[in-house]
Amino acid sequence: MGHSCWKCHLEIQELLLPVSRTEECPACGADLHVCRMCRFYEQGVGNACREPIADYVSDKTRANFCGYLEIRVTSIGPEQNLNSAEVPSDLNSLFGLEAGLKTESDSTKALQDLFGLDSKPN
Repeated sequence: MGHSCWKCHLEIQELLLPVSRTEECPACGADLHVCRMCRFYEQGVGNACREPIADYVSDKTRANFCGYLEIRVTSIGPEQNLNSAEVPSDLNSLFGLEAGLKTESDSTKALQDLFGLDSKPN
C-alpha cells in the first residue's frame, strides 16, 4: 500500500504528508495536491467530492487550496489488476472447495451446496 500519482500511476515512495500545494509527481510533473488524489474524490457525487463542506473546485487535476485533502492510499495499481481467469480458483481456495472447479457455474454450485442454498431463484 502506498500513494500513486493520479496521472501516471507511479507509486510514490516518499510522499510527505500533508502534501504541499506545490508538490509534483517526480515522474510526470503532475500536481499532487489535487482532488483526484483525495480519498473524498468520487465522480458520481455532487462536486465529485464526498466531503460535504469542501468548497467547489472546478479543475480536479490542478493544485488547489482545499484544506480537507486527504491523500488516497492505493493498494492495486493499473499494472496489478486482478486477472479474471484467476478469480474462480482464488474463490475455490478461499472456501476450501475442489481445485478442479474451473467455471463460474461450477464454483457457484459448490458454494450453494456449501452454504445450503437453493439454486433456484425465489
